Amino acid sequence: MADLLGATNPVPGYDNTNVNRNIPISPGNTQIQNVPDLDRVTGADHRTEQQDAGQAGEKIRYDSNFQTFIQQLRQGPEGVRVLSQLLAREGTVVTSGMSEGIAEEIAQALELLKMDQGQLLQFLSAQMKAGTRFGGALFALLRNAYARADSAGVRGDILNFLKSYSDFSSTAHIEGNLLRNLAGMADAMPASWGDKLRELLAQLENGIAAGDRQGNLNLLQQEVFPFMSAYVTQTHDLGTPRELLSLLALDVARYENGSEDKVTEAFHQLAGYGTLKGVLGNIDDNALMKLLQSSQFNQGTSAARFADHLAAAAARALRGEGSAEVQQTFRNLVSAMLVNESVYMPLNHFLIPLEQDGRKLFSELWVDADAEDKKGGKGEGGKCMRFLFKLDVEKVGLFDVILTSRDKEVGVAVACPEGVAPFSREIETTVSQILTRNELTPVGVSVRRMERPVTLTEVFPKIFEGKNSVNVKV
Repeated sequence: MADLLGATNPVPGYDNTNVNRNIPISPGNTQIQNVPDLDRVTGADHRTEQQDAGQAGEKIRYDSNFQTFIQQLRQGPEGVRVLSQLLAREGTVVTSGMSEGIAEEIAQALELLKMDQGQLLQFLSAQMKAGTRFGGALFALLRNAYARADSAGVRGDILNFLKSYSDFSSTAHIEGNLLRNLAGMADAMPASWGDKLRELLAQLENGIAAGDRQGNLNLLQQEVFPFMSAYVTQTHDLGTPRELLSLLALDVARYENGSEDKVTEAFHQLAGYGTLKGVLGNIDDNALMKLLQSSQFNQGTSAARFADHLAAAAARALRGEGSAEVQQTFRNLVSAMLVNESVYMPLNHFLIPLEQDGRKLFSELWVDADAEDKKGGKGEGGKCMRFLFKLDVEKVGLFDVILTSRDKEVGVAVACPEGVAPFSREIETTVSQILTRNELTPVGVSVRRMERPVTLTEVFPKIFEGKNSVNVKV
């Protein structure tokens, strides 16, 4: 029992009544953080608000979301390596731990990878279009208006419209999240509560099938949330159901913001500005919805189908199907793709897997359409673009290809496997001939043996500097 009153016999040589009695505390003491001083407002201390400042590379940083992103970018696995591990080099090992559903999804994805040069071009073009949510004449006009706008109000309303459109174009995904989260909540609740929630889930499924967005919102806001509030209040369950309820609330907010009424309301707000009224004022609601429908992703392409099969296989694996090795492989793949598609990434990023002439090739492509030259400036003589290819060729090895283009001048630097290095002169000559044949001027073509894979921040230093990013502190 704790000696709260000091009634027991004291230990010789130790008097706990004097502990911490004579330690002076003052606001000027730099050894003590956040000492209150009622006579003034104290400034910020020197803490970094991270778990371990001495091990920033291993611990999550809380002082900066952007620095956390940089750490994950450095430490995260490369998508091309994980794809190669999953679909080519270690296929027999991984397949042994796959469930039937995962194996079927992977098999269908592999069938889509068999393509010739013409099909590869179509695959890449479709992937670029599918990765651009804001495409088309309307968004090109808004992009130019945003760049020319001097008023913060105009820019804010343009961003508000884009947010509504983003939620509108994600309707199917949001509806899927709503159903999955409700099902997960019902499964984690006692049967007496879960059965009632499943009845509401069935009503929501019918409403989604009927396309009744407003009815679905009324069901969620007026029945599901009060029901879950009563459940948490009476059972004090702060576990999985409550966590999923938080995710459900975010999806409901997006679901409401993505309604046609919200999109048209945000659009009419833009049309009220004098600088945009002349070009947007003649677009009625029906014409607007047709424009937005035509701007949405093309889901019928092979690139989209490949992504769907890969996502379905990952979802099965992360839900527990397959061995621990399979789950870890897909977890690495999802982590690499999420980091590379982060809001902080000022680059276009694409995965290019294919099978040609019986040999599998997995590649990642990063594109910086507004690159800086080696001296840190934008350079003169035209716009500079930089490309980074990471290619893993079956039975050959990993290649790093850095391509820099300004007008018709193109520089190429290739890092190749050791087995290819003896043919570096022949490769340099061939690449130069290809550039010349396409009316481009080679300004430096080099092929060398790879010492180590190049990192993304080495090729695109402005990612590390955060020049095109927002550093958010939480």
